[in-house]
Amino acid sequence: MIEFGHGTHVGLRRTRNEDTYYADASLGLFLVADGMGGHRHGEVASALVRDAIADLVTRGHHLVEAVRAAHERLVQQARPRRDRLPMGTTIAALRMHGDHYEVAWVGDSRVYLWQGHLRQISHDHSLVQELVESGALDASLAGQHPQRNVITQALGITASDQLHIGMARGKLTPGMSFLLCSDGLTEELSDTVIGATIERLDLAAQECVDHLLLAALDHGGKDNVTAILARIH
Repeated sequence: MIEFGHGTHVGLRRTRNEDTYYADASLGLFLVADGMGGHRHGEVASALVRDAIADLVTRGHHLVEAVRAAHERLVQQARPRRDRLPMGTTIAALRMHGDHYEVAWVGDSRVYLWQGHLRQISHDHSLVQELVESGALDASLAGQHPQRNVITQALGITASDQLHIGMARGKLTPGMSFLLCSDGLTEELSDTVIGATIERLDLAAQECVDHLLLAALDHGGKDNVTAILARIH
């Protein structure tokens, strides 16, 4: 049985919410997309990718296949536009099927697994992450770096032959919890704070999500913030 909670908020400094999400326990599909681009293009991009992935998974496609096909749909949608503004989105997606799970991501929206402790499954496609991996930046300073929001991969923007879709698979066991979120959450809250909220089994999954969103707003709410928490019972 999957129990889940979900929510999104425009934040305290933005006028539009370019985040979107999808949560369907019967399909076992959960995703968060953080759109980017001027003149409402971010909203269009994230919604298009959300709908494309849900459609493709429903029709039997594997998650990574669905993400790649959604990227191609977004590229085709953007091509006829006369303006040169970008239209792209991140994606963090989870598919549960039988007793296994599959995770796919592009960009810096994240997927966490809580199983006694919090662990980030996804791997940020970001400039700061590359600096950390190369040894040019200490990991403890990554959260304060002025270019921490610069991503190196995005659906609809990265060239198809250079698109890298991160992926991970594993076996489902009772007691697991998965958190999918946009960077509006992780910019405001540390992994320690996030983990302390998720491990509160006295709270329903929806209550945990509500607490996380409110905490992000209390800490500044500089960006749109979206989160989904899915628990395996």
